[in-house]
Amino acid sequence: MARIVCMVLICLAGPALAEALVAARTIRAQEVITAADLSVTPAAIPGALSSPEEAIGLEARVALYAGRPIRPEDLGPPAVIERNAIVTLVYRKGRLTITAEARALGRAGVGDVLRVMNLASRNTVVGRVREDGSVLVGEARAVQPERRASR
Repeated sequence: MARIVCMVLICLAGPALAEALVAARTIRAQEVITAADLSVTPAAIPGALSSPEEAIGLEARVALYAGRPIRPEDLGPPAVIERNAIVTLVYRKGRLTITAEARALGRAGVGDVLRVMNLASRNTVVGRVREDGSVLVGEARAVQPERRASR
């Protein structure tokens, strides 16, 4: 009897839905996401974020429309460097450290790869943004394009 009840319950059960994170309102690009900006809806959307904790505190890289799912590539770390800002370039090799001033050619957050123009030589180089707002150049791991700033 219990076996029959289990079979009936399995047959009558609806499809399981995952939860997807959606924008509660239209969020403009470059806005930092807060809990009030998000809602969770039952839906199976491949590639969409599922938890508000994954998005809170990040910056929208593109406009996010109300009710639309939020994907990881739509968000990034908040910008610490604005376009045309003067930043410090840092080159390190062993115990040698060279610093120079440069102009940022885009917006970028911590960990993003950013193009900058050295103010002394006018050469354009790429480097990775550090937490202190400086740009590390010259190391292979510093400029691998895992997250390129496209803002």
